[in-house]
Amino acid sequence: MAEVHISTHPLVQHKVALLRDRRTDPKKFRELLREIAVLLAYEATADLATEEVEVVTPLGRASGRRLKERVGLVPILRAGLGLVEGIWNLMPNAEVWHIGLRRDERTLEPVEYYSRLPVSPTVDVCLVLDPMLATGGSAVAAVNILKRWGARRIKFVGVIAAEEGVRHLTTVHPDVPLYLAVAGEVLNDDGYIVPGLGDAGDRLFGTG
Repeated sequence: MAEVHISTHPLVQHKVALLRDRRTDPKKFRELLREIAVLLAYEATADLATEEVEVVTPLGRASGRRLKERVGLVPILRAGLGLVEGIWNLMPNAEVWHIGLRRDERTLEPVEYYSRLPVSPTVDVCLVLDPMLATGGSAVAAVNILKRWGARRIKFVGVIAAEEGVRHLTTVHPDVPLYLAVAGEVLNDDGYIVPGLGDAGDRLFGTG
């Protein structure tokens, strides 16, 4: 079974409460999503490999460490875009690859409409980004695409997750750890997370 990490950091919980509030406008929503992404990425990257380096300070030489592994950010379009900028600022050398998946409103199954990955993997670790983990269908499909591509280490970073989505993703891909702010929510008959925060994409881009 995959590891499921639920952040207990006070800042994460505080910002999620603001993110959920229906009075939060798109500008503030984007800011909060970026900030939450940084905090979750901090936890999701705690095990990245490093290597020793020597640097010259104004007062002499010092030993330090730098990242050894290459990281890829893989937002699931479109809401996943809201998590990219914050993490990218944290790791400016990360590569960003987009996967477009839309949900068939009748079957609730994911339908791929965009993927432009290079011929072979160019990174060591992939972070799949999506604010909402509802049924888990899109997350599973994105991981399937990355595994077919040849990715060996994949992690999922999200904000709010339904119990069904967590169960689906961890069952199909037990080797993919999850990093979340909130889990255990339920789905309504339309497959939306309740209480959730509404449509993350609409709130992010002001189209709701």
